[in-house]
Parts: sequence; C-alpha cells; structure tokens
Amino acid sequence: MIEKRQFYIDGAWVNPRAGTDYHVIDPSTEDPCAVISLGGQADTDAAVVAAHAAFPAWRRTSKAERLALVEKLYDVYKSRSEEMAQAISMEMGAPIDMARQQQAGAGLGHIKAFLTVAKDFEFIEPLGDHAPNDRIVHEPIGVVAMITPWNWPMNQVTLKVIAGAIAGCTMVLKPSEESPLSAMLFAEMMHEAGFPKGVFNLVNGDGAGVGTQLSTHEHIDMVSFTGSSRAGKLISKAAADTLKRVSLELGGKGANLIFADADDKAVKRGVLHCMNNSGQSCNAPTRMLVQREIYDQAVETAAEVANSVQVGSGHDEGRHMGPVVNEVQFNKIQDLIQKGIDEGARLVAGGVGRPDGLNRGFYVRPTVFADVTNDMTIAREEIFGPVLSIMAFDTEEEALTIANDTPYGLTNYVQTQDPARANRCALALRSGMVEMNGQSRGLGSPFGGMKQSGNGREGGKWGIEDFLEVKAVSSWTEGA
Repeated sequence: MIEKRQFYIDGAWVNPRAGTDYHVIDPSTEDPCAVISLGGQADTDAAVVAAHAAFPAWRRTSKAERLALVEKLYDVYKSRSEEMAQAISMEMGAPIDMARQQQAGAGLGHIKAFLTVAKDFEFIEPLGDHAPNDRIVHEPIGVVAMITPWNWPMNQVTLKVIAGAIAGCTMVLKPSEESPLSAMLFAEMMHEAGFPKGVFNLVNGDGAGVGTQLSTHEHIDMVSFTGSSRAGKLISKAAADTLKRVSLELGGKGANLIFADADDKAVKRGVLHCMNNSGQSCNAPTRMLVQREIYDQAVETAAEVANSVQVGSGHDEGRHMGPVVNEVQFNKIQDLIQKGIDEGARLVAGGVGRPDGLNRGFYVRPTVFADVTNDMTIAREEIFGPVLSIMAFDTEEEALTIANDTPYGLTNYVQTQDPARANRCALALRSGMVEMNGQSRGLGSPFGGMKQSGNGREGGKWGIEDFLEVKAVSSWTEGA
C-alpha cells in the first residue's frame, strides 16, 4: 500500500502538524490502495502563510519568467505521464487506456494550451484611442485556494494551477481525498520544474475540514472550486464573511437535442458520451431529447449501444467502462436507477445491480431510460453515473423549453443538419457551453456554466482572467 502522509508546503515535503489517516480505496477492487493524512487547521495555516509570504516576489516576476517555469513543467509532466495515468486509474477507477489518453492527457493538453494563449496575453493594455494615456492593468488577485474534484483530477488541477501561476498568484491546492495520488505526483512535478518555494502548496483534506478552513481564511483572497452545486453553495456562504472572490464550476444536467435530420451517428455518439468516464462528468449529455419522428428508432439504438458497452477493471487495458469512484456514489446511483423505475420511466437497458460477472468493485450497469418526463427525479438530479434519460419532443420550441427547464446550465448539445436551427438553438439554450453535431469546443475555449452550474470560466484567456484584478491607471508614461 502506498503511503502519502506528507504535505507540500513552502517548497518542501513536510509532516502533517495535525493530520488524521485516511484510506484511499481502489474502486476496481474495493481494497485500500493508499494511506494519506487529512490536514488540520495548523496544516492549512502553514500552507497559507507560505503562499502569502511568497506572493509579493512572485507577482513581480515577468510573464516570460513564469512561462519558462510552465514550459519546464510541461516537459516534466510529459516525461512522467505514465505515472500520472497509473495513479489516476488506481485512485478513481478510470480504465488505464482512458487514463493515459483522456485523464492524464487532459493535464498535458491544458498546460500546452495555456502556454499558447499566454504568449499573447497583455497584462497592461491601452484603454482606447479616446484616452491615449490611460492603461488597464491586470494584476494577480493574491493567494488562491484551489479545491478540486476526483472525477477528472488533472483536468481540474491544471486548469486552476497553470492559469493561477501565469496570472502571478500563489496557491494552496486541496485535491479531493478520493484522488490524492495524482495531485501529490503533480506537486512533485511542480517542485522538479523549479517553481519558487511557497508559490504552490498542497494540503490533503476533506471539504468539512481543510476545505472550510481555506474558504474562511483571512489571508486567502480567492477560492476556485470545482465540484457539486451543494458544496459550491456552502463554500460561497463560508467565504462571504471575508468577501473573497469565489469562482465555481459546478454540476450539470446537459440536454442533447436530437432533431429528425440529425446525422446517423448522433444517437450512438450521445450514448457513448454519456457513459464516458462511467458517467462521472459534469458536462455529460444525460438528457437525450429526441424529435418524435425518430424517437422509437433512437430508443432502440440507444439500448443497443448501452448494452454493447463493456464494463471492467480500471487496471485492464481496452475500450471499456470502469467502476464509479466509491461505495457512496455507487449506492446513490443505484437508488436513483430504482427511483426511475418507481416513477414510471421505461427501462430499456441496464438497471440496478452490478454487471454480470462483477461481484466486487463499484461497477454500474450502463443504463438507459425511455419515456422520461422532465419532472421525474432522474431528469432533475445530477446522477453522476452511466444513466441516460430519453424524452420525446415535437417542436423546436418544445425542445428548448424542456432543455432549459433545469436549475443547471453547464453544457447542452444540438444535433441537426439545419445550420439556421443550430444557431437558433445555440443562442436560446441557457448554458455556458453548447456543442453541436459532435464537434468539441476548440483549444482555448472557456469552460463554465450559468445558473446553479457556477459562475467562473476555466481555460484559455478567460481562465487566466479569472485570477486577475483589473486596475485603471491614468496619465501612464510609456517606457518610463
């Protein structure tokens, strides 16, 4: 069993001051795979003190100096990407091939993308021709608490840490206690890349402990959080007394609008997207809205695709779906599947219980419900598992009404060959992102939502701006 009982504070690995042990469970086997320490107030304080002390010097570094360190980190990460994939696969169950390509790969991709966009990012820029001596200065906000989830560990860590570092912020990272191994490996990479001490600090802990301590700490200037809407509300309340900035990337209940003229692969693509990462993605298209002319065929296709999805251990190579992260999540998904049955949705694939032949591990059957109505629990709540709800609609207006009838607003999807309709839907959908006809968002596109899906943006220049204050300066003398 791996032992990771130290924290990375002020450029060194240090023993916890007030830690308690926590066993990380391998979801593929249900066996403990690591022991970490959960920090206490003294550990949180030490990390914040280090970041606070490092901020004045770090904020004065040039963009070129910061980018040079990020470039070194990119090389270190690339050289250790197999270690990262193995860590992620073990701690949260992603099949190893998927962990290599998507999970570890996401971190590498985000580092590269930030390097690209930062080269043209101007921290001091003119206000406009009407005020030639006015400048807008973008300054780092200060010390940032970064609280990240277990479902896409390096995706979220790199979106926050790299953007914050480029902006000139110092930081304290609290990764999920379910996925600490990848974060601690990332801390090793930051150290190897040569970031000055105190710029990046890591303290393991849970939300009620270290998470709350960071959210209320007087020397934390900002909290950047990714996780559930429930936790996001608690963090916002905890941070209110100190009026710190809070950036939230929260849950979702994405609608996938499939019109009668959609391409032949639209339904299959939607099912597989929903099941990717065992359904544990906030931007998963979990509500499939299908125009009535093609509804019956779509339900049949969706059932066939779901039934063809293989489920297996995260340690096995191949194109299969792994387990969900832990017993709590497994039981929640089982309860919601049963709730769907009890409320009258038509089960066409999957159902309660583990897949055949898998008696140990948190494995969920790829599940599809048809004839779902938008007032059912499975259509309202974020299940965070491989469960798809299919609903019928007749008109474009009806589809948009159903899609927008949710407290969430992260990502929606549109499948149609009518360009004008695609554009109308993209503008009418109340979400931070809209993807159409299987085309993913481009490199550097911002990630974030509306309504109860959050209020921040990550990635691209918007991700850097999230960590910056705006200062207006008059009578600027160029070259002085």
